[in-house]
This record gives sequence, structure tokens and C-alpha cells, in this order.
Amino acid sequence: MKENNNALRTKKLILAGLFAALTAVCSWINIPLFFTPVPINLALIGPYMAGLVLGSRFGLISQVIYILLGSIGLPVFAGFTGGLDKIVGPTGGFLLGYVICALICGLALRRKGTKFHVALMLLGLASCYACGLIWFMISTKATLWAGFTACVLPFLPGDAVKIALVAVLMRYLPKVE
Repeated sequence: MKENNNALRTKKLILAGLFAALTAVCSWINIPLFFTPVPINLALIGPYMAGLVLGSRFGLISQVIYILLGSIGLPVFAGFTGGLDKIVGPTGGFLLGYVICALICGLALRRKGTKFHVALMLLGLASCYACGLIWFMISTKATLWAGFTACVLPFLPGDAVKIALVAVLMRYLPKVE
């Protein structure tokens, strides 16, 4: 039995690394916007799927791996960038939000149902927006309204599409338990 637990843990750690890579690839697919430092990208697909497939613990680990890779300078963040300046810059709060999002989405590991998955992804998205918005406001001294219009409002339609896409994909992907 112990051997099986070690094998499962190893499998989950390998998958956590792969979900970190998925987040990086999805971050690279981005569209910079002229009115905000926050680009449109597909990065949230990584935390959603990591949490839903691996659970809270290993979903969180996958996003910590992603952030660590970027913090040492590997170009895993949006626009093929990396470095500590991205973590402490105006969009750094969203990176912390990815970790929390994966943690929240991981609560679905033992529960089934697309509605439950969508609810957790919405909650994860809200936490990501909250972390990103708060850090944006602190780092740029922006007002709540300015931050909301720069960091949340333009991204709502695209994030709805990402959640729908992941909800459909999760019907076909096994959870690792």
C-alpha cells in the first residue's frame, strides 16, 4: 500500500510540473492592451485544470512551481517574461491569485458535476481578481474604480469563455485520486 501511495505522489508531482508548463504556455498566448499593464491571456486555464484534476494540494504546488520558475528569470510569464520584477510589479497579484485559484478549484476533486466545477472556477476567478486588483491598486496607487476598469472589467467575457472551455474539457479528463 505504501508503495502505491509513493507512486501516486510521484505521479501527482510530475503532473503538477506539467500543469505549471501548461500555465506558462497559456501565458504566452496573450494580447497586450494599450490601457492597462494586464494582458489578455489564457493563463487561468492552468490553475483551473490543475486544481480540478490534481486537487487542492498538488494544484497549488503546480502554480507555486510556475511562479518559482518565473521568479528565477525563466520566461514563463505573459509576453515571454520572467523575473522578480514581474512578481512585485503591477500584475504580480494575479500570480498569487493563480495559486489561490488552483487551491479553490481543487476542492472539486472528490465531487462530480459540471455545475460544481463552474462554481469553484468562478470562486477561483474572483479570488484571482481580488488578489490582482488589490496588488494593482497598491503598486500603482490607483483608485478602486480605475483598478476595476483596468484589471477586471475588460477580462470578464474572455474569462467566461475560459471557464466554459475548461468545464467541457473536464468531462473528458480523469481526476488523479
